[in-house]
Amino acid sequence: MLKNNGKKTAISVASTACLCMLLLLVAVQHHRVQVDEDTNGEDSGTRSLLQDAAQQKEGDAQPGSAQVKKGFSAYFTKLTRGRREVEKPALSSASAADPPPAEDISTDDIFIAVKTTKKFHQSRLNLLLDTWISRNMQQTYIFTDGEDEVLKKKIGSHAINTNCSAAHSRQALSCKMAVEYDKFIESGKKWFCHVDDDNYVNVRTLVKQLSQYPHTQDMYIGKPSLDRPIEATERLGDNKMKPVNFWFATGGAGFCVSRGLALKMSPWASGGHFMNTAEKIRLPDDCTIGYIIESVLGVPLTRSNLFHSHLENLQQVSRSEIHKQITLSYGMFENKSNIINLKGAFPVEEDPSRFKSVHCLLYPDTPWCPPQVAF
Repeated sequence: MLKNNGKKTAISVASTACLCMLLLLVAVQHHRVQVDEDTNGEDSGTRSLLQDAAQQKEGDAQPGSAQVKKGFSAYFTKLTRGRREVEKPALSSASAADPPPAEDISTDDIFIAVKTTKKFHQSRLNLLLDTWISRNMQQTYIFTDGEDEVLKKKIGSHAINTNCSAAHSRQALSCKMAVEYDKFIESGKKWFCHVDDDNYVNVRTLVKQLSQYPHTQDMYIGKPSLDRPIEATERLGDNKMKPVNFWFATGGAGFCVSRGLALKMSPWASGGHFMNTAEKIRLPDDCTIGYIIESVLGVPLTRSNLFHSHLENLQQVSRSEIHKQITLSYGMFENKSNIINLKGAFPVEEDPSRFKSVHCLLYPDTPWCPPQVAF
């Protein structure tokens, strides 16, 4: 009697176990179908490797347990992959995002000095006035060497006659830079940025770049035109000289100096001191800026590839990257026309510098830009 009851109990337990195993198998298969639907776009190569591994284990286990193991393995693998795929965009977008600004600045905090000469007022300066300067009149100051009533009507007191020589000599260039420096100090603005009359300035990107640095810190930002420090001889007096070498940002691409650093330059740059300092090393204005900052004050140049001069191959600046640049230029490079390779709003014959086309790309709402042009 007891034996019969024991057999019945064993059979009942076995039946219950089989039923539970069957229900568990159905549940696992249901989970697999859901996971496969959710991860249909995942890498098929990785999935096939997992399936092969599961099939190899089937020969060493009973059919039921193999299906269960395979089902759970696939489920948790898919679940892990799905979580990773969800996390990837957030990580990549965070790494690609711009760092938070060190200081909130606006265009009103920047003093943009444009160095020119009277003979280029028509051929070069008018182009700048029609393009980027037209949107930044209050931030831009033009330093020239002759009176021009037409220019004064356009930009008012921001047209500054330095009374320097019109020659393209180191003395004349340093004379204009000395006036630029003094006018910046008088302005009380946070940043001094120097450019030439063959530069297009993307002021929006300039503001974005400068906001990464506190203006009270020692910052000298630009792009060298040489692949090595420049070597010079410093004249110490009494026929004594010493060799010096330093990096400098070329004025042809433009450069910026924070107010904190500019104030420290005062003993060598304010009033007539800049001219005297330039004569000590007998180099042009942009080299003298580098000498004061790097050699005398010991502040290194912060390089930025967002500044461009006619001394580099401008064909390498792609259309998709134009809006990220701070300055652009035009001219000759290796005896060839050196301009941005841009099929823009105007043909090269009408826009040989490509500045008008660049401007329409960045500011399609400009009245004289063709309406179909948009960035």
